[in-house]
Amino acid sequence: MAGDRWLTFDCYGTIADWNTCMRRALEPVAGSAVAALLTAYHQAELVLEAGPRYLSYRDILTSGLRLAARRVGVRLDSERSAALVDAWPDMTVFADAGPALAALAAAGWRLAILTNCDDDLFASTASKLPVPFDLVVTAEQVRSYKPDLAHFRKFADITGASAENWVHVANSWVHDIFPAARMGLRSVWVDRDLTGHPAKLAERRVTAMRRLPETVADVAVVRPWPTLPTR
Repeated sequence: MAGDRWLTFDCYGTIADWNTCMRRALEPVAGSAVAALLTAYHQAELVLEAGPRYLSYRDILTSGLRLAARRVGVRLDSERSAALVDAWPDMTVFADAGPALAALAAAGWRLAILTNCDDDLFASTASKLPVPFDLVVTAEQVRSYKPDLAHFRKFADITGASAENWVHVANSWVHDIFPAARMGLRSVWVDRDLTGHPAKLAERRVTAMRRLPETVADVAVVRPWPTLPTR
């Protein structure tokens, strides 16, 4: 794999439409409180993922939803606590992902995914991905969750990739852009949530993947970041 140019991607929120799928799953549960419940879930997920004991992502989806429901006052029975897990196979891929990924592969980039989910949950999405990926690193494989650096280190160990030939692409600032900067990687922030924040640690900010191929080409000629302390 020496000499290859690598693009690593977060999957959910960047390539697959996590928010739309999960919002639809929670509408029957929360009604008009769905936005508050989803926000509380995101906060609960971060807490559980950073906990002292590794939990499967299935457990985080259910435990996080229970915790979020308590915080916003939504009644949740045991059956509905699995709403996010049950909805997972229905998740779709963003329409702009296919053309962008195909163009990047045609340009000679090797493609990989670093994802915060279980192997079987990713498998239910894999058949929907518009292009084949050369490598997938899941939270289950590394027993850890981004923004911890285990995904990135595992990928580097397998491929031998370094900051010189590696660019990271993702939607989540917390889970992906910040740890990529800690690794000294160049990155493209796909700000699908339209936060409006400045790119800061990312080389470029885009709001969709439509212009990703030319953006990656621009970023690839930028000198990599100095590596930040990782421990």
